[in-house]
Amino acid sequence: MTLRKRALPQGWYPQDADQIRSFLAALPRQTRPARAAVAPHAGWAYSGAIAAAAAAALDPQADTVVVIGGHLPAGLPPLFAEEDGFASPLGNMEMDRELRDLVKNELPVKRFPRGTASDRYQDNTVEVLIPMVHYFFPQSWLLWVRLPAEIAAFEAGKILYHAGKSLNRNLAVLGSTDLTHYGDHYDFSPMGTGKKALDWVREVNDPRFIATLLEGNPERILERALEDRSACSTGAVLGALGFAQAAGADTGALLAYGTSADAGGPDQEVPGSFVGYAALGWYV
Repeated sequence: MTLRKRALPQGWYPQDADQIRSFLAALPRQTRPARAAVAPHAGWAYSGAIAAAAAAALDPQADTVVVIGGHLPAGLPPLFAEEDGFASPLGNMEMDRELRDLVKNELPVKRFPRGTASDRYQDNTVEVLIPMVHYFFPQSWLLWVRLPAEIAAFEAGKILYHAGKSLNRNLAVLGSTDLTHYGDHYDFSPMGTGKKALDWVREVNDPRFIATLLEGNPERILERALEDRSACSTGAVLGALGFAQAAGADTGALLAYGTSADAGGPDQEVPGSFVGYAALGWYV
């Protein structure tokens, strides 16, 4: 059995199983399970509680949890983890190889003529979420995929849903993106610095993307993310949305929101650079 091992350095998420359990144990699970959700992918100290709200919202009876990552521009192929499992601090989480093979065969035929590729890269958009997925879904399989930021990612989500149906799998999908990356560190400061800038991200730029996402138009979501620089992994969001719509989910909800500026507490001076985070779910 080939295992994909931790690639992110210490600090992204706990290395110790008891620390992971302690972090997540106090978080409630919703009684109404979501068919798909969106989570941020920063270090747990910044966005872990928000990401966990999304992961915990998914159907606890899922046979396979699909984590869709991003950081891929349009024109690149979808990337799949080819290993048999992931070595999480909570133990090994097995990949759904049958589902992976089916989806890999379907995508080039229907939406990605350039094919798919193996994800051999260190990237946080999937890995940082796996320990919490493993905690909430200890008996489930995992599928690791990253999708490019283009409309074809929305169709990939639909293909994923139909592939799961053909295998009689109950799938849950977690799409991974952060929101506005603001400040000198990201070369994006349209509102200057300080409280004015933070308020604009919290009250205007991030809410505008969230509202567009909940409206459910994939073309407009992609346009909004590009125009406002309000999402870093739009392909992952579109994949989750495509799955949700194919599954009949017609109601979206914002589950949690925050920014990395919140990590220092209410009395901390607004940092020069910060990032927005949101958890959302789609329900039937």
